[in-house]
Amino acid sequence: MSSAEPTAAEPTEAGRTEQTGPAVREPGRSPRPAVPGPSPLPGLAESARRLADATTTSTALVADALARVEATQPTLNAFRHLRAEAALAEAAEADRRLAAGERLPLLGVPVAVKDDTDVAGLPTHFGCDGERPPAVSDSEVVRRLRAAGAVVVGKTNSCELGQWPFTEGTAFGATRNPWNTAHTPGGSSGGSAAAVAAGLVPAALGSDGAGSVRIPAAWTHLVGIKPQRGRVSVHPHSDSFQGLTVNGPLARTVADAALLLDAVAGSHPEDLHRPPAVRAADAARRDPGRLRIALAWRPPLTLTGAGPDPEVRRAVTALAEALARLGHRVEEARPRYGLIGLSFVPRATVGIAEFAARHPEPALLDPRTRSALRTGTRLGGRVVRAARAREVRQHRRIGALFDTSGFDVLLTPTTAAPPPRIGRFDDLSAWRTDVAMAAACPYAWPWNVLGWPGVNVPAGFTRSGLPVGAQLLGPSRSEERLIALAAQLEDDRRWFEHRPPV
Repeated sequence: MSSAEPTAAEPTEAGRTEQTGPAVREPGRSPRPAVPGPSPLPGLAESARRLADATTTSTALVADALARVEATQPTLNAFRHLRAEAALAEAAEADRRLAAGERLPLLGVPVAVKDDTDVAGLPTHFGCDGERPPAVSDSEVVRRLRAAGAVVVGKTNSCELGQWPFTEGTAFGATRNPWNTAHTPGGSSGGSAAAVAAGLVPAALGSDGAGSVRIPAAWTHLVGIKPQRGRVSVHPHSDSFQGLTVNGPLARTVADAALLLDAVAGSHPEDLHRPPAVRAADAARRDPGRLRIALAWRPPLTLTGAGPDPEVRRAVTALAEALARLGHRVEEARPRYGLIGLSFVPRATVGIAEFAARHPEPALLDPRTRSALRTGTRLGGRVVRAARAREVRQHRRIGALFDTSGFDVLLTPTTAAPPPRIGRFDDLSAWRTDVAMAAACPYAWPWNVLGWPGVNVPAGFTRSGLPVGAQLLGPSRSEERLIALAAQLEDDRRWFEHRPPV
């Protein structure tokens, strides 16, 4: 490694003591006096093992998860909706099936999904204010969760239409980071990240259209997988946000994230993208071999002059040094991003406009969303088609890092900054919000344009105890390699031993 940055400081358990409060079904906003909390739930794989061994029951796990959610809702505010009665009934049925000898990968295990995901009987607000009718059927990803035996306990908060790296809005308040409740857990899958980091559920699904799984994973000390486009169905949408958005898991360990990815992977007959299957859980147990890894500090052009905060750079440097110590060849490199933003902006704003146009009460939308709706409407048609047509050339240009230069994996910071404070983006115009977002999060979104996979791994903590992350990025359909490398890093770094002070 050519960088001379110092290694990261040892992670600390610093952070604000979390608070709990009385049971609520809908979000609470008032903080309560701090009281000690219970230890987190076991992870996804461990929960499945205990259920199969009959050392616990689904009813116990689901009831515990629901109690944790309700107790922390006034402080963390991770959930938009709970399915308390339905989830307990499904848990009781799972216990009957387990007692009868039935075995499925997630039979009886509680999980959560993001508020952009259709769950039959619940509205899909996608972070917006106003009334919405309940979904009449499950999305494909929820159907696959149920087929694997999982119990969906509720839907987690997302910012409005998933467009920002913070999870705040007039519809539900602010979702807070379990490591320090003065800070955001990120977005737009911030509710899912906060729920998993705080040990409310073993794992959760998010979606990633510009880093919305990887950014909150980085800012809450989690593993977050952005799969290859089409790996996990987005049905009832066929091409969500002009092909930018994919669904992916958030978990505390690579094995748990891989298990959840295997459970939900697969296509719907109406999906446009159908990559061949992978075996993520097997990859998490596999030696990645000796890899050539490119370390890139310079983000794509955003006109903000953004670069990594010194504490982010220090943490990612330490992780790169760990990779070198594990036998990999780590070299600084510079991907040829080009003007990839000229493709991202039309696709992102048209995607927002398509979702915003479906809202029954547009006046309730954030003014920044209404601005994106106007911009996206102007950039539709030929402009967005031209933006999408550039993808083939972008694959060749950026893919040369792998195909010509011979690198196996690209390593970058996941974000340029540690998690901002709650309210950092309040009262900003649409333009100023975009500039602030681009400065804090310039690294993740190009891989959404390309449709290729990436994995956030915890990189460490700032001196004040805030988590930061690094992303392992690969070429098309390289999830297994990235997962195997992340698992090797996890064995060495043991990031799962550090938990927030909930």
